[in-house]
Amino acid sequence: MSPLATVQSVLARPFMSAVFFVSGVLYDTLTLTRIDRLQDNLILLFYLVALGFLVVLTGRLVVAAVEPAALEPQGSSFARVLIKARPYYPMAMQFLLGGLFSAYAVFYSRSATLTGTGVFLGLLVLLLMANEFLRDRLLNVRLLVALFALASFSFFTFFLPVMVGTIGTWVFLLGAALSVGVTLLVVQLIYRRNPDRSQKKVVSVGGPAIALIGLLIGFYFFNWIPPVPLSMKFGGMYREVQKQDDRFVLSFDREWYQVWKRSQNPFPADEPVYCFTAVFAPVALNTTVYHHWFFRPSDGSPFIHADRIPIKIAGGREGGYRAYTFKQRLDPGDWRVDVETEDGRVVGQVSVVVAEQGETGAISRTFLY
Repeated sequence: MSPLATVQSVLARPFMSAVFFVSGVLYDTLTLTRIDRLQDNLILLFYLVALGFLVVLTGRLVVAAVEPAALEPQGSSFARVLIKARPYYPMAMQFLLGGLFSAYAVFYSRSATLTGTGVFLGLLVLLLMANEFLRDRLLNVRLLVALFALASFSFFTFFLPVMVGTIGTWVFLLGAALSVGVTLLVVQLIYRRNPDRSQKKVVSVGGPAIALIGLLIGFYFFNWIPPVPLSMKFGGMYREVQKQDDRFVLSFDREWYQVWKRSQNPFPADEPVYCFTAVFAPVALNTTVYHHWFFRPSDGSPFIHADRIPIKIAGGREGGYRAYTFKQRLDPGDWRVDVETEDGRVVGQVSVVVAEQGETGAISRTFLY
């Protein structure tokens, strides 16, 4: 068997799809370093444009039933190339969707927490996994337009704040409006030269995609979308926080065997406690986040509001903008600090149990950040 035949035989095996899937996710995880990196964003934008181009071609050939020569001037060589390449469109779109949703999963996972913001991340991960089985369905134009709408929405949700240097409801809604606009443009291009074009067909193809964007806008107001491009790099509770030069000295106690601990938990009652966090924001993005303190006296009771303290942060630092808030004393019970945006989306959480403590073997430690 020739070397080429051997390679083709290996690539045809069923497990190779899973190998490429895992390899692609690992590659994105290791290479997508910052959400504001221009090179990465330009690659994703290229993927999005290429996906839209293929969706238009597929729609005009499959749904709109356009004659081959209608794609370009009569008998053009470019049109012949496009028609000849038609069998490879599903594979190309699967590759582009995989690249986009893999990158989105990496970016959004850095901002998601084990709260409602994980809902949208779960949807992206589900679509990333489902993409491995979508090849045979990528001739369904309604599905293609809906996937393109989701890919556009996910891109503009983080790309627009990076570009304009601010976050908030109006930036999010502007990104959603751009997603609607490019989706409608794709649908319009699909039917542009179709003699059977009708308003009913346009609505039937574009309607589900626009409804999906409307649903995702609802996700935002339910705080189910992670607060990209912000992400919490570090957080913990400490006895004292002091700044020395360009670093913070974080003081805490731990048992001699707890070598893995970098913050204090549990914490003794009736003592000052400092909540220290580092929140990453893109270059030129300045905003306000909040340390929202919650308390519950026992496991069976709900958390109640205790305090909400604003912190102005500046973007650009790789390790995140460092800041802290403190309380003079905490009552025994469970305490939690949610790091929130101005519109209430949770960037990260720091939890601690406060209890009356007797003598222990705890040793005082310091940690530099």
